[in-house]
Amino acid sequence: MGKNIIQQARGKGSMTYRVRKKAFIYKLQFPKKLEGEGEVLKLLNSLAHSAPIAKIKYSDGIFYIPSFEKMVEGQKIKFGGEDIENGNILKLKDIPVKTPIYCLESRPGDGGKFIKSGGSSATVNRVLGEDVFVLMPSKQEKKFHENCRAVIGIIAGHGRFEKPILKAGKMYHIKRSKNKLYPRTSAVKFNAVDHPFGSGRGKRIKSKIAKRNAPAGAKVGLVRPRRTGKQK
Repeated sequence: MGKNIIQQARGKGSMTYRVRKKAFIYKLQFPKKLEGEGEVLKLLNSLAHSAPIAKIKYSDGIFYIPSFEKMVEGQKIKFGGEDIENGNILKLKDIPVKTPIYCLESRPGDGGKFIKSGGSSATVNRVLGEDVFVLMPSKQEKKFHENCRAVIGIIAGHGRFEKPILKAGKMYHIKRSKNKLYPRTSAVKFNAVDHPFGSGRGKRIKSKIAKRNAPAGAKVGLVRPRRTGKQK
């Protein structure tokens, strides 16, 4: 009798492979209108995020964003305008070059998709017409529309990797809160029924190039690579 391999079982979802809903109770987003100001009501811990979450109240309700370094409860932050202060939410066209930013929108109005992990930030690099080029934490430059919004400052939570993780159990619980599989087993050490690279057969790995229309369980190894072979 056949069975699903591990990545198929995880994709389907079950009691074994299921994210903790309680970890994702805070939805990060920006206010609908970019005007006025808000007040930081409380700084919250979130299991699903690597930085503290700020609960902010404004005239139309409450929203949540990742907190910046040295944010305090009761602090006022502004939406829009020309004030370049930590925590203010502005459009990229209103942010000067070389300003650190985080929680950056991919498209205007989507609520922030990039740079939300603790201790990270990006920098406004240059402006070309309606396009604003941002230097990402990976040191690569990425193009955004000038109306995309971002938060001024550096996100809190820096230094969380400096303390060593002494026990495997601690890493297990960190990964479990985000529904990550840990510890990760090498593919060739699987049984043949559990992975396309399974058994190894003397460590002679099967083709690492997955077909473009391969099903979920077989889409492992190199997926649609631009090139293969040794780099010359």
